[in-house]
Amino acid sequence: MTSASNRAFWRPRRVCLLSVHTSPLEQPGTGDAGGMNVYVVETATRMARRGVDVEIFTRATSSDLPPVAELAPGVLVRHVVAGPFEGLGKHDLPSQLCAFTAGVLRTEARHEPGYYDVVHSHYWLSGQVGWLAKDRWGVPLVHSAHTLARVKNAALADGDAPEPNVRVIGEDQVVAESDRLIGNTDEESRQLVELYDADPTRTVTIPPGVDLVRFAPGDRQAARRALGITPDAVVLAFVGRIQPLKAPDVLLRAAAELLRREPALRSRLVVLVAGGPSGSGLTEPTALHELGASLGISDVLRFLPPQGGAGLVDVYRAADVVAVPSHNESFGLVALEAQACGTPVVAARVGGLPVAVADGRSGLLVPGHGADQWADALAAVALVPGRRAELAAGAVEHAQRFSWERTTDALLETYTDAAAEFAARQRLACERAVAQG
Repeated sequence: MTSASNRAFWRPRRVCLLSVHTSPLEQPGTGDAGGMNVYVVETATRMARRGVDVEIFTRATSSDLPPVAELAPGVLVRHVVAGPFEGLGKHDLPSQLCAFTAGVLRTEARHEPGYYDVVHSHYWLSGQVGWLAKDRWGVPLVHSAHTLARVKNAALADGDAPEPNVRVIGEDQVVAESDRLIGNTDEESRQLVELYDADPTRTVTIPPGVDLVRFAPGDRQAARRALGITPDAVVLAFVGRIQPLKAPDVLLRAAAELLRREPALRSRLVVLVAGGPSGSGLTEPTALHELGASLGISDVLRFLPPQGGAGLVDVYRAADVVAVPSHNESFGLVALEAQACGTPVVAARVGGLPVAVADGRSGLLVPGHGADQWADALAAVALVPGRRAELAAGAVEHAQRFSWERTTDALLETYTDAAAEFAARQRLACERAVAQG
């Protein structure tokens, strides 16, 4: 690790962020856009506010996109043409990585050597580009996996296909080549070490954050009016991509069980689903509607498109409970955003969710995905006003422990450490070459 004095006098001037498969300009909640997009946008803009220039490379998905777009002052998004503009899913993108890498290297080649100080890749596809750029530019590579194939394959949802072997091999390569690996939680860092043989001395845990200004408690009834929901409704909400991995079906089955137990609840119950089909969910984009009909709960279901801005805040504030029933989550930003708004969360006890949700204080963690146990947990919060109020207060308090400012500070410190170690290795290699020559 570098000394405190080194950190005080050096920080990167310009950082290259790689986000191959999804653009930070896309709306989270549909397609491949999700928590990773939020992470990239929030940390990039905060780095820029600290005087670091940030350039984000992503694959162009439309001929209408400009080659370069400004996301925020000091943050540029570069759209790289690599393969067809449309019709490519994540599983099709490995064949386009050579073209994408060539576009990234061409951009850097137009500048003087040393234009970028650090490369930070997000997701394994970007990591494949990152380690080639690292070698060409002579700079350290920092990598955030966001999700891991071996972890996902160990907890597949019904109807979800396993991650292909090419991804597992690709992740192994990226782990071996990275100067720093960032886990969202201690559990993810442990998985990198135990499942991918990562060097523990180069593996760092940096929790994601939440925008505590945007996501904050507010007028619950005003939020309900904005969404056309009655003041006395019992609102259970799901926010995110509609795909088997995120398990919105679990919420629907639990809601049906609640109505079986308490038929009188039907006049007040609202099950709010905000998001769009994504990933394997695209093969059956109407499956959730059909499930609602088969369960006999279509009358209490409300579907909203992916929400941004004030609309997303309204969903969180209007809900009695936000459900996060995923089969796997690297962290779970939705849980953090909802709690920051003062809404308790009921989440699956998987991945990073035990960190994002303080069980018994800011929400409840459920050890499985059965309809009975989820109905029990949802009822214990949404139908018991006193308990809900306690958890709502705890939710705000818990969310205050996380912020994008802390995340960004930790990232910049990690970049500094990686750069110092990288430079030291280069000096040592040079000295050895001279001695042998």
